[in-house]
Amino acid sequence: MNYQTRYEKSFFWHAFWIAYIEPLNVCTMNTIKLLFGFALSITLFTSCYQETIVVEPLIEDVPISINQVLGSHELWYVDINATLGYGEIPFLQKAFTVSFLNGVLYANNNIVGIGDTGDGFGIDVANYDAYDMILDVNHDLDGFVTFDVFQINNSRIELYNPELDTSYFLEGYQRDNFDYDYVFYDNIHYFLQEYEAWEKTYTSEFGAINEFDKENYLQFLAGGNDSTFRSSKDDIGINPMYIYWDYTGLYGVGDVVDDFYVKTLTLDYDFMGNEFFELTVINDKTIKLFHPVSETVYKFKGRGYIQYLKTADGKKQVKEKTRKFKKEKQENPRESLRV
Repeated sequence: MNYQTRYEKSFFWHAFWIAYIEPLNVCTMNTIKLLFGFALSITLFTSCYQETIVVEPLIEDVPISINQVLGSHELWYVDINATLGYGEIPFLQKAFTVSFLNGVLYANNNIVGIGDTGDGFGIDVANYDAYDMILDVNHDLDGFVTFDVFQINNSRIELYNPELDTSYFLEGYQRDNFDYDYVFYDNIHYFLQEYEAWEKTYTSEFGAINEFDKENYLQFLAGGNDSTFRSSKDDIGINPMYIYWDYTGLYGVGDVVDDFYVKTLTLDYDFMGNEFFELTVINDKTIKLFHPVSETVYKFKGRGYIQYLKTADGKKQVKEKTRKFKKEKQENPRESLRV
């Protein structure tokens, strides 16, 4: 083969490579590059949206102890009209509030001084032991009483006495948000009973002369029908123990529309009919009586304060005062959980 022929063949294959093979290689490389880029994109896309599952630790409710429940509020108001069952626990029946402080039970048994006595807690009346939602009380007068304790909500508990099948309901407060004034004026009936006698200290010069001008002492008796009063014409200034009570009758205390701080007092005198007054409390030991018929104003001062359960010298008080239900008693649906 001569040089020209070899050159022609070489030229032919070079032209063929340029025309057909080289474009095919370029196309193939571009395809490979495209496929590689697509695969890389999918990998990156998948890694960005990878789902992460975090397992939260299980948090179990920690049961609250009975001492935490009893100590969660400084004062427990005894909602006497919510009581279920036909029995009565004397120390709860007479208390307006109770408090549980480190094994000592305090109570506000008196309206006089409520909010001030014992820094608002009242007086100590019992020791107690609390465990397994059971409350055992060793009361100074009533002795041993036991309760099952049920937490109704964060501020209300039920004390169930299985022996009498009776439940008392207590509403929790702190001392700084408890309305002592409301309790005082809502229970004026008992306030009047907390003195041995009410001595007349003032009679207005204005007003018509009437039979009540002669009455110098009043007494409102606790217990019994809870509505008995006595009056006396004895001279002012004698010891309440030596007062001769001339008359015994019935009395009633009522509300005045649109004025929570004024009450009505009705004294039932057989010989002169009912005497009607508007009653205003001046302080813990003084009351004012306005007699609308004669337009006379009287003031009476309390003599011989009665502190229920204990006297000022620590001796036990034998006088019985209990709060009365304002509605019919109801059967208790609660069942004892004790074996």
